[in-house]
Amino acid sequence: MADHIPPPLAEQLTLTPDGEDAFIGESPRDRRRIFGGLVIAQALVAASRTVEGRTAHALHVVFMRPGDPARPIRYRVVRPFDGGSYSTRRVTACQGETEIFAMLASFHKPEPDAFTHAFPMPRVTPPEELPSEEEVLKHLAAHLPEPLRKYLQGARMPVEVRLCEPQRMLGEALPPERPRHVWFRIRERLPGDPLLHRAALAYASDWTLLDVALSAHGRNLFDPRLIVASIDHALWLHRDARADDWLLYVQDSPAMQAGRGFTRGLIFARDGKLAASVAQEGVVRIRQKSAP
Repeated sequence: MADHIPPPLAEQLTLTPDGEDAFIGESPRDRRRIFGGLVIAQALVAASRTVEGRTAHALHVVFMRPGDPARPIRYRVVRPFDGGSYSTRRVTACQGETEIFAMLASFHKPEPDAFTHAFPMPRVTPPEELPSEEEVLKHLAAHLPEPLRKYLQGARMPVEVRLCEPQRMLGEALPPERPRHVWFRIRERLPGDPLLHRAALAYASDWTLLDVALSAHGRNLFDPRLIVASIDHALWLHRDARADDWLLYVQDSPAMQAGRGFTRGLIFARDGKLAASVAQEGVVRIRQKSAP
C-alpha cells in the first residue's frame, strides 16, 4: 500500500465558523474531485450546529457540480422551520461563487415509541472471516482490473471495506435483484460524540453504493470506459450506531435506465439493529472517444 495517508476523518469533519450560520470545510487534496460523502457529512455537521436538543433523522441531497479539493467549501445554513417536535435546515455548499451542493435536513426531538418494527439483519459471513483489502490485493492482484488494483495500492482511505461477494471485484455480473452485502467501518477510533458518528456514517453511506448498479453489468466504479457520478442521495437515520465498529451495508439496484442508476441500502449495526436506510441515483454513461 502507498505511504500517503489522508487526514483523520474526525479532522476532516471539523468545521471552522465563518459568520452567522456559516462554516468552512476542507477536503484532502490527493483526489481529483471532492468525495460526495465528505460534503454530505460536513453539511450535516454544519446543520447540526444550528439545532439544539434535536438530532438529524433525514437528509436529502442534490449534487450539482464536482468540487475542487484545492479550494475550501463554505456551508451556509438557513433555518426555515422550528416546530414543537421537528426542525428543518437547508444547507448549500459553495466554492467561491459557485454552488456545488444542496441539502435539506430534518431534525427531531426525542419522544417515546408508539409502535416499533424493523427488518432483521440478514445472515452473512462475519467480517473477521472475510479477506481484508490488503489480503484481496495480495491474492487477487493478477486478476483484478487495473484501475481497481491501482486504487487498492493507493492511499489508505478512511473507510475499511470487506465484501461478502468479492466476485463483483473480478467483473462477474451479479443479478440486479440479488442484494450485495458489504461490511464497513471507519478505520480510526472516533471520539464518543454521537454527532461525529452520525456524520461518519453519512460519509460512508456514499461508499460503494452506486457500484452495485454497475455490478449487475459486470462493471465497477473504476472502469475507465465509464463516467459515473452521484446525482442525489437520501439518508434516514433510525438510531445511533458507532461508525468505527463494523456495520453491514445491504445494497440493491432496482433500476438502471436513461443513463441513471438507482440504488438502495440498509445499514445494520453489529448487534443486528437497523441503523439507517439509504437511496441514491447516479449518472452512468459510456465515455465517448475523442475524435482523432
